[in-house]
Amino acid sequence: MIPKEFKDETDYRNIPREYLNSNIPKGRGMVKWQPFATLPEQFETIQQYLIDQNKIDRPILSDDQLSELNLQLHQALHIEQYITIEYYQSGWLEHITLKIKNIDMVHMYLEGYSLNNLEIIKLSLFDITRINPYNP
Repeated sequence: MIPKEFKDETDYRNIPREYLNSNIPKGRGMVKWQPFATLPEQFETIQQYLIDQNKIDRPILSDDQLSELNLQLHQALHIEQYITIEYYQSGWLEHITLKIKNIDMVHMYLEGYSLNNLEIIKLSLFDITRINPYNP
């Protein structure tokens, strides 16, 4: 009557409806959750909590790593090649490909031309975590 693959299944939701006992009621589905939809701010807050759980702390780099990044930045500036930079922004690690225009060591930021639309991008040197050569 019921196929072997569903014989040992303990969760009825994984069994097709035609193999279930027809006397068991289907239930109200999502209708039972309608009263909770009266507080949309609560849903937004919970959604924001879920997003914030996946955020990471700013990576802490050693002095050796910082000097290596500094060397890579200056090499890319003098060679005038595109590089891919991994940087920290608001709890996430982002990637951008650019050609370095200027490194401002006084204000600790980097200016570069983006690969896609050649606009000037400014990045804080404190946010950079990794530099890789650009491979198209």
